[in-house]
Amino acid sequence: MRPYVRQIGADLFLLLSVTGLGLIVPLILQNVIDDGLLRGDIGYLGRAALLLLGLGLLTAILNLAQQYLSAWTAARIGYDIRNSLYNRIQYLPFTYHDHAQSGQLISRCIEDVRSIQSFTGDSVIQLVQLLFMAVGVIAVLVSLNPMLAIVSLLPLIPMVMMTTDFGDRVTKLFYNVDFTLGTLSSRLQENVTGVQVVRAFAREPYEIDRFDEINKQYFDSRIKVLSEWSKVMPTTTLLITLGTILILLFGGQMVLQGRMTVGEVVAFNAYMLMLSAPVQQIAWLVNGMGEAEAGAQRVLEILEHEPEIQSPADAIKLPALRGRVEFDHVSLRYADEKSAALKDIDLVVEPNQLVALIGQTGSGKTSLINLIPRFYDVTDGAVLVDGVDVRSVDLVSLRRQIGIVLQTSLLFSDSIKANIAYGRPGASDEEVIAAAKAAQAHEFIEHFAGGYNTMVGERGITLSGGQRQRVAIARALLMDPRILILDDSTSSVDTQTEKLIQEALDRLMEGRTTFVIAHRLSTVRRADLILVMDNGQIVQRGKHDELLAQGGLYKEIHDLQLSQNKAFEDVIEEAEIEDTEISADHSLS
Repeated sequence: MRPYVRQIGADLFLLLSVTGLGLIVPLILQNVIDDGLLRGDIGYLGRAALLLLGLGLLTAILNLAQQYLSAWTAARIGYDIRNSLYNRIQYLPFTYHDHAQSGQLISRCIEDVRSIQSFTGDSVIQLVQLLFMAVGVIAVLVSLNPMLAIVSLLPLIPMVMMTTDFGDRVTKLFYNVDFTLGTLSSRLQENVTGVQVVRAFAREPYEIDRFDEINKQYFDSRIKVLSEWSKVMPTTTLLITLGTILILLFGGQMVLQGRMTVGEVVAFNAYMLMLSAPVQQIAWLVNGMGEAEAGAQRVLEILEHEPEIQSPADAIKLPALRGRVEFDHVSLRYADEKSAALKDIDLVVEPNQLVALIGQTGSGKTSLINLIPRFYDVTDGAVLVDGVDVRSVDLVSLRRQIGIVLQTSLLFSDSIKANIAYGRPGASDEEVIAAAKAAQAHEFIEHFAGGYNTMVGERGITLSGGQRQRVAIARALLMDPRILILDDSTSSVDTQTEKLIQEALDRLMEGRTTFVIAHRLSTVRRADLILVMDNGQIVQRGKHDELLAQGGLYKEIHDLQLSQNKAFEDVIEEAEIEDTEISADHSLS
């Protein structure tokens, strides 16, 4: 709220004005009864009516301005918090996203911010209004009759104590509500993302039951809040009624004794009713405060989370890289794993070299290349680019010189052109088209009615796997990186497309340091250096022929793929023979 001190100050001024005008009305009613009705002064009644009408109109105008200003301020605060959350999420490290549920993040950005916004816009203002009203009403009541004021205000003491205790309990309950809602959002998001798998395995009933289970938990957590609130609300109503009864009993006796006028008792009761409405809202205010406090705790968990991986204060801005990459006795252990993902990797890759990494799933290939753009930090050792430790450089200047095509190519809900130019938003149409041609994507893009302006569905779902991969390759190539990382980037394309992409990559990899992760040996045969990884270690290194001569794991992988290819070729040959025989039989017929 700090950036909006002027708006809040104006809001409070309007609120104070409305409260002050409200405090005048019972005094006018008192005079109407004592001076107008009892004395029969008709002219006074007319003047009082006009005065009340003027006060009503002025109060309505001030109320309108105050409500608009408070709503605007609340909406702006929500806007700021959502932006702050989104900005922080952009810079949270991979280690955070490895464990965070996307639904929880979405819930914090929407539902938790909504609760904070609602509290700052409505509940805080109502709370301040209640404070102003309480101070004003108590002051007037004491001035009218101190003894009756003390008696009538006695029921408010247990009410304040009860609502304070309710506030402590409801915050914890709302935290559970918000967490359960985040889990519900995650379940929904996961189901929508994996809808094809659900349909393919006919698991709709199972998914419905899973959603019903978490939905029931959310329902139960909400009911706990409502049950606590339902205990408080009737009690506040009873206490307010008790205050009115005390005024009638004691005030009535004072009228009979001549110590108070009828108008004073009516005014006294009007002031108590004026105070009772906002006092009865205390339970609602505490309820909103508890929800906002729980939301604030969840929001601050993100806003106060300092990214482990960020540019140091004295970061070096990298000039144009030559492309030399060194792994100096590197080890890596993820936070939630007992064993190390990488163990004492010692490797030097010279500029313009093509390095291929091969090995079984989980051998550490992706972990190794993720250290180059500093997606993760090493546990021991250092990763150096052109002799500079990546932990000491500006992350933007490092990552803008590294082109990456991940194993799972993700596209955004935007045009094909915007997706290709994602790393270079200012790229010209000619540069975008050149990158698409190099990635063998231009031809299929031109077949779309909208060409490069064709909108891509969520996660690129409107494109085939091979098309998405080629757009992702074009996106990396447009950056013209000095270091190129291809994480099994041809796994989603057919053999013919892979051949075309490989031919383009052969030309484009010239003059770049390139790391290629591939499961097909055909992709790595021509590499300057092949790294065979197993259990987080480099167990073999060398060129294709050298590694075949050495034997070991590389030869085992080679022989296995060779036998699989031979079996596939035999199946194709048998099918072709059968087709030939069938054609011959038809010709004889």
